[in-house]
Amino acid sequence: MGQLDDKVAIVTGAARGLGRAYAEAMAREGAAVLACDINSCAETVASIVAAGGRASDCVADVASMDSCKTMALQAQDTYGKIDVLVNNAALYGGLKGARFEQLDEAQWDAVMNINVKGLWQCCKAVVDPMRAGGGGSIINISSLAAVYGLPYGLDYVASKAAVIGMTRGMARELGADNIRVNAVAPSAVMTEGTEEFFGEKLDKAKRVIASGQVIQRNLDTVDLTGTIIYLASDNSAFVTGQTHMVDGGSWFL
Repeated sequence: MGQLDDKVAIVTGAARGLGRAYAEAMAREGAAVLACDINSCAETVASIVAAGGRASDCVADVASMDSCKTMALQAQDTYGKIDVLVNNAALYGGLKGARFEQLDEAQWDAVMNINVKGLWQCCKAVVDPMRAGGGGSIINISSLAAVYGLPYGLDYVASKAAVIGMTRGMARELGADNIRVNAVAPSAVMTEGTEEFFGEKLDKAKRVIASGQVIQRNLDTVDLTGTIIYLASDNSAFVTGQTHMVDGGSWFL
C-alpha cells in the first residue's frame, strides 16, 4: 500500500528536474499523476509507466488561464477527480542575474507572470473540483531565496516571497473547504535549472551554499520528495498555511 493510493495529482513543470522527481515519487506511492509542462512530459510519463505507475502527459502553459482550465479538465476526464496540485512550474534556470536596479524589465514581468500569476491561475483551475471532491492539498514550491534574500536575483526572490504570502492567504480562505495549502522552500537543488542559473559559478555556489547549512552537503531531488509525499498524503491532514524549509538548516522559521 502506498501513501497516495487512490489520489490524483497534478504536477506542473514536470518535464525535468524537480517536477519530474515529484511526479515519479508520487506515482511510486500510488497516485495517478497528470504531468504538466509547457514542454512535453513524455519522458516523465514513460518513466512512471515503466515502473508500474499511472501517469498522463499534459502540455500546459500556466501563464494562460484557458490552458490551466484545460489541464484541470484533462485530470478530471482521465482520472475522475483532483486531490493534489503541486505548483512547481517557474522561471528560474534561464534567468539573467543583475543588481536590482539593472534587472531587465521584460524578464521581471515574465517572472511575475509565470511564478506568481501562473501559480494563482493553477489554483483557480483546481479549487472547484477539489471542493466537489470534499477537499484536497495544494503544494506551492517557494524557495530559500525568498527568506534569505538572494542577491542579484530580486525578480526571482520577490516571486518566491509572493508564493509564501499566497500560500498563507489561500490556506485561510480554503480551510472551510478542507483544502490544505502549504509551501515548500528548498535551497538550491542540483538540477538542470540550478546549473543554468549559476552557470560557470556553479562549483563556487555549491560550496558556499553547503557551508552555510547545518547539514553541509548540497540538496538533491530525493531530499525533497519525502516532504512532497507527506504534504500530499493524509498524514498532513491537520497541516495548512505552513512553509516547510528543506534547506539543510540554512534558515530557521
